[in-house]
Amino acid sequence: MESMRNFEQVFIKLMRRYKYLEKMFEEEMRKVLVFMKGFTPEERIKLARMTALWISNGSVPPTVLSVLINEHLVKDNLALDFLLEVFVTWRQEKGLSSLMTALKKGNIEGRLMEFVPPNKRTDEYFRSVFEAVGLADIVKLHKAQASQEAKRDLQQLLLDDLADNRPMKDIIHDLKEMAHRSVIPEHEVIGLIWAVVMGQAEWNKKEELVADQALKHLKAYTPLFDAFSISLKSELTLILKIQEFCYENMNFMKVFQKIVLLFYKTDILTEEVILKWYNEGHSVKGKMLFLDQMKKFIEWLQNAEEESESGEDED
Repeated sequence: MESMRNFEQVFIKLMRRYKYLEKMFEEEMRKVLVFMKGFTPEERIKLARMTALWISNGSVPPTVLSVLINEHLVKDNLALDFLLEVFVTWRQEKGLSSLMTALKKGNIEGRLMEFVPPNKRTDEYFRSVFEAVGLADIVKLHKAQASQEAKRDLQQLLLDDLADNRPMKDIIHDLKEMAHRSVIPEHEVIGLIWAVVMGQAEWNKKEELVADQALKHLKAYTPLFDAFSISLKSELTLILKIQEFCYENMNFMKVFQKIVLLFYKTDILTEEVILKWYNEGHSVKGKMLFLDQMKKFIEWLQNAEEESESGEDED
């Protein structure tokens, strides 16, 4: 690597002296990488290490790596081997956080699986090859990126189903199927559903009218919310989403309690979760206002609970 760094300095000094070389360098690097098959295995390792140095010092952008997503390079595993060598060298020279930043900047983070030969494109294989060279954090990044894409796809599916006026039971079936296939937990699905449903309406700008509009709108979607609020975690996620929405949309400030009450009456939110939210699970956003709104309802819930327990004792 000491020798490689000396070569790196030669290129840096040349480009400082002859500025026009900077513009040419990226284009030439793309050409070289595309014809990587012409290099011996040892030369490819050198080229990968040199590429890592050049990208990490800013001589060429990380986007040059995207030319490796080329059918003949990917199929023969050359693209993946080269990429791993670049990443390992980069981590050793500049650290992991620098590598992660560059992947995001070059829009490479979402395309990592494309470097893997088609016949080996499984999460298990991806994990094994990256962990084998000490790049477990890249696996985590890939999983997070894949999860984000899956959530966007699920959100789009819901939007499409609603636009097509599909029956509610079919929409629920579609979402459950995709959530299961993409391993999206229920509490994350309920958050996506809330965002899409609330984005479907053109909300009235008059505060006194928006409450009736919101309740009427949400009533139509209660079967959808009910299907994805089976767990206590999902219910708590939903009530927090309601709180955040009402806080961020001024006209909804006084509607929070009414929405919670609607979802309580339709068995979407249980007494247990509402009490948990009130006592410890609430967000700081608009905390005092929303707690005050809910105070009488909470007292009613607690009294009803005490009467129920008292009745059981007498029995």
